[in-house]
Amino acid sequence: MVITLYDADRQAGYRPFFSGIGLLTLVSGLLVSACGETEQAPALKPQTVEVIEVRPKDVPIQQEWIGTLDGMVNAQILAQVSGYLIKQYYQEGQLVQKGQLLYEIDPKVFQATLDGTLGNLARQEAILKTDKLDLDRVARLLPEKAVSVRDRDNAEGRYASAQAEVVAAKASVESAKLQLGFTKITSPINGIAGISKAQLGNLVGPGATAELTTVSQVDPIKAYIPLSEQQYLQFARNNTQSEEGNPGNEPLELILSDGSVYPHPGKFYFADRQVNSKTGTIQVAILFPNPGNLLRPGQYAKIRAVVKHRRNALLVPQRAVGDMQGRRLVAVVKPDNSVELRPVQVAETIGTQWVIEEGLQPGEKVIVEGIQKVGGGKIVEPVPYAETPAISGR
Repeated sequence: MVITLYDADRQAGYRPFFSGIGLLTLVSGLLVSACGETEQAPALKPQTVEVIEVRPKDVPIQQEWIGTLDGMVNAQILAQVSGYLIKQYYQEGQLVQKGQLLYEIDPKVFQATLDGTLGNLARQEAILKTDKLDLDRVARLLPEKAVSVRDRDNAEGRYASAQAEVVAAKASVESAKLQLGFTKITSPINGIAGISKAQLGNLVGPGATAELTTVSQVDPIKAYIPLSEQQYLQFARNNTQSEEGNPGNEPLELILSDGSVYPHPGKFYFADRQVNSKTGTIQVAILFPNPGNLLRPGQYAKIRAVVKHRRNALLVPQRAVGDMQGRRLVAVVKPDNSVELRPVQVAETIGTQWVIEEGLQPGEKVIVEGIQKVGGGKIVEPVPYAETPAISGR
């Protein structure tokens, strides 16, 4: 920087007001003053970051499967005889008891058939009685040579034939009674009755119109889930250990479609007879108590179970793990408060936390909040991380 002052009294030209040593002295003073001001500027404060200290912890490892609910027993209510539906006795969607009357088919035709078979039975019994009297008479007269042996044989044949006709007539009566009984359709189980598939006045009967409704036993209720072969083997071994009194699988949880956890735990019920060769999975049934009939067949079901326990696991919040070009990274604060970006290998998730398989040691501090603002080697000011509770309804 050069500063030159001019003498205003000189009109013919210009000459420096300061020269030589005076100018040098002025410039030096200005430079010293500027340097002093720079040295007095305050130093930048280290970035504040929130950290957690990694501590080993024994945690259960859970796994989830998506499935559907189904009734313990689903009884199809069928029309076993043909006729017109004249009455419906149950309320759709309500609980019905075993033996409770559900429908009635017009019984007039079947009552008439029964009456006809009863009349035929009476006629055959009368013939049998007559043939029995004839046989007895022939048997009395034969010793007196009043009748021949052939007469006796014919009488015995007529009596045996009449006996057979009576048996056939009785069978016809029983069949007619069954057909008449089929006009009153009852529930074979206790359960929830579904929507009626037939209306009053419809012609129903065996075939396409046979199914009238379905009654499902829903307490307990089954949940079907698909397991891979490896999961099934582990599931079956855990179940065997439980039956032998050793530590086995934990109770199974049911998560409903609204995210709530069903209060009654379930248990393993059975596995299908084979593995599906197309999907490589096997169907497994889980049994859940359903005392209030809240659960219904066809509902969405998410089953959660503890598959193993991990000892001395190192957990960090998921938000503390970054992803850079396919690698998982965490920011570790070293004892001198410098930052080290370190690759890690993650395993399972537990809630909102990752299980760190490799890359961290117990006691190290990991940045949770502020990781986006720091880089490797940077000095930071760590403070303990305080997790903000989730706001209800968000």
